[in-house]
Amino acid sequence: MSVAINVDNVVKKYGDLTIIPGLTEHIKNGEFFTLLGPSGCGKTTLLRMIAGFNSIEGGEIKFNEQVINDIPAHKRNIGMVFQSYAIFPHLTVRENVEYGLKLRKMPKDEMKKKVDKILDVVQITEYQDRLPERLSGGQQQRVALARAIVIHPSVLLMDEPLSNLDAKLRVEMRSAIREVQKQVGITTVYVTHDQEEALSISDRIAVMKKGVIQQTASPHTIYTRPYNVFVSTFIGHSNLFKGHIEAAGSEKTVVFADGYKMNMTTLSEEAADGQEVVISVRPEEFSICREGEGVRCKVATKVFLGKYVNYSLEFPEEMLVPDQPSIEYSQDLGHAEKLLEVGDTVYLKPNAMKINIFVADGSRSLMEGVVENE
Repeated sequence: MSVAINVDNVVKKYGDLTIIPGLTEHIKNGEFFTLLGPSGCGKTTLLRMIAGFNSIEGGEIKFNEQVINDIPAHKRNIGMVFQSYAIFPHLTVRENVEYGLKLRKMPKDEMKKKVDKILDVVQITEYQDRLPERLSGGQQQRVALARAIVIHPSVLLMDEPLSNLDAKLRVEMRSAIREVQKQVGITTVYVTHDQEEALSISDRIAVMKKGVIQQTASPHTIYTRPYNVFVSTFIGHSNLFKGHIEAAGSEKTVVFADGYKMNMTTLSEEAADGQEVVISVRPEEFSICREGEGVRCKVATKVFLGKYVNYSLEFPEEMLVPDQPSIEYSQDLGHAEKLLEVGDTVYLKPNAMKINIFVADGSRSLMEGVVENE
């Protein structure tokens, strides 16, 4: 039976080094929940604490209302899928999937029914008599997934399960994993550093940095209304500009450092007249406009990507937040009237309904209704 997972002020230390300083999160029953962040942010450490592989130096982890801090890993009723598959090379596909049920001394007739069903769910019935060495990477990962969920665990934990696969297989397998999770309805915690992977399969995503969750929300919210600059730049690409707020009564305007102004109807009440801000514009949130109707820039490079052409742009240095990657504009070829060329001077108009505004240090959003935990 699936469970909710409650993480309450959890601390993880290695000697004097604190990896997770006090993390709180609620994962809903049956939810596909993804921990996303750069290498070393603590996401795998947290997963291993839920699994029981790592000790907990403070706080509590509960499955529903049961505190599991001191329950050994083998008694937590979890299924685990690793990056390395960890399937037995000397056992056939069927024998690998049966393994956990045999340990539980399940009767043979019942075991056969369960294994037959799960082999069908993950679409590897035709390979059931093969050894792992005769399977592709994607097929081996399906075996690992089947073995993890055939025991009907309360929680399914997945640690970078697709990172060893090529790009095409990763896309196929993430769809398969999501479909299986929906069918089985099991609470799943998934660790990855791949933003596209997280956006495509998750019910909610928790973005982590240095052991601290920066924002927890749906994929759509994480992308369109990030809570801070870190989330905005880690999920996809964001162009960051310096600016300030002008406010008169109920009217609010954001002003770029070159003087270009945009009326805003989506700012929160906190946005105050004269306040310094960071303006975040994604590459697809620009559109070409006439002189004087947008920000002026110059095309530095041009890359053809099939459906899109991606341009890197040159702006006056005083307009930009320092130490960021190149400023980019993506042009959809399906709607493009004219392609730009390297060296062109162009005026680009940001979409006022889609851009994001943050306080000057980037620590929180000034957009209406944006929350840290959704």
